Amino acid sequence: MTSFKLSEKTALIVAVFIAGLCSIVYELLISTTSSYFLGDSVKQFSLTIGVYMAAMGVGSYLSKFIGDRILLSFIWIELALGLIGGASVPILYGSFHLLTVGQYQILMLGLTALIGVLTGFEIPLLARIMKHYYPLKTNLANVLSLDYIGALAATLLFPFLLLPFFGLFRTSISFGLLNIALGLFIYGYFRQTGEQKQRLGIRVVALSIILGFIVLLLYSQHLLQLWESKAYSHTIIHAERSPYQQIVLTKNQDETRLYLNRVIQFSSRDEYRYHESLALLPAAQVQAPERVLVLGGGEGLLARELLQVPSVKEIVVVDLDQRVFDLGRNHPRLRAINANALYDERVRMIAQDASLFLPDPSNEAVARLYSTFFFRLAKARLAPGGVFATQAGSPFHTRQAYWCIVQSLRDSGFKYTLPYHVYVPAFGEWGFVMAADQPFQQPQLPAGVITRYLEPNRLSHHFEFPPDISEIPGTKANTLDRPVLLDYYLKEWNSWRKEKIQ
Repeated sequence: MTSFKLSEKTALIVAVFIAGLCSIVYELLISTTSSYFLGDSVKQFSLTIGVYMAAMGVGSYLSKFIGDRILLSFIWIELALGLIGGASVPILYGSFHLLTVGQYQILMLGLTALIGVLTGFEIPLLARIMKHYYPLKTNLANVLSLDYIGALAATLLFPFLLLPFFGLFRTSISFGLLNIALGLFIYGYFRQTGEQKQRLGIRVVALSIILGFIVLLLYSQHLLQLWESKAYSHTIIHAERSPYQQIVLTKNQDETRLYLNRVIQFSSRDEYRYHESLALLPAAQVQAPERVLVLGGGEGLLARELLQVPSVKEIVVVDLDQRVFDLGRNHPRLRAINANALYDERVRMIAQDASLFLPDPSNEAVARLYSTFFFRLAKARLAPGGVFATQAGSPFHTRQAYWCIVQSLRDSGFKYTLPYHVYVPAFGEWGFVMAADQPFQQPQLPAGVITRYLEPNRLSHHFEFPPDISEIPGTKANTLDRPVLLDYYLKEWNSWRKEKIQ
């Protein structure tokens, strides 16, 4: 009898740990999925955490109405939690293209609330179950500490193992199966609980959910390709999830497009407008530039333009994702577009976060790009007489966000800034900014370069801003403490986007 009770205690300890692990993973899955679809990760994570915690409170309160059949109730709750939590990401993926932004947000918060309520039942029920083995003081300490340790395990596993190697879809289903397994695991130790009819119901429901999830896992690749194809207007020729992002290449006859997390990075039909403007106009402001640092641009298109400048001896390209470098070097379509730039001996590739590549003398947290903090890091690395240049979004569609970046560069210590813009059909009117500590010369192109868009005698109009895209007085700089850029961007972009997600 003693041995049997020890086994029961072991089963319950495992149950508490897994319960804490699964519940946090579901929360991370839903908030991450919504961040990919809707952007504004701060908003999505905040909403998820807030609704989840409030719903847990509701579940904890409702648990007091569960009578004597505590174990049986716990098992049913685990089955329900496994079903809803495991199916949450497939539901969000499948419904994204059918709902408006508001409808999707309601669905996402509804799933979060359901999971939160069910999770809220777990700790009170487990505490009541374990009171048979421990005094109240020890019981509460054990249950809460194990639940929190499970939560810690989830926060460590999710970014370093689950998301990079399994992806959102498969992780969701796998942890749904884990929740089902937890219910069956507890059932195996307490099978005397409940009537025969109820025990049969547990088996039937659990087996049905398991079979359904196995089917989803088997067809996961097909389903993901089907859902991904709805997000893109052209045929997908390459799709993968790297440890950092979703990478998709599409084709439409001779046109190739690159998407990162569903956001277009370039179209081969007009990308030269963007890359000529970002590479060659700043290069012309430096007397015989020799060394160039490119932050981003792992596909090699910016390097292609810079390699035209005769004086350039070294181009260091820093990109977060090694897989983007691999595609730029190995995919036939990308190699044709970048003219094999990544094989040039003058190009050195470094797979690293751009903000980590720039030394941080104060050892503070990683800076956000487009903040005054990051721009100061870039300025500190700039050689005397050098020029810093960045793309800055659309001065037409996201006008205040564009001028926020300009203001951020001004507040970063650069003595001179020079905004300019070009028209890129895939993006619309697109803005850039140069910054330096010496006055800028008359706009020109480096000697000897060949361009398809920029004309040496017609550069001045790119530096002129008509009233509808001119600077907005009072626009604030983007800092780490007050990251206003995202607010500006989302406010303006949401006024342009269609009511229904395409």
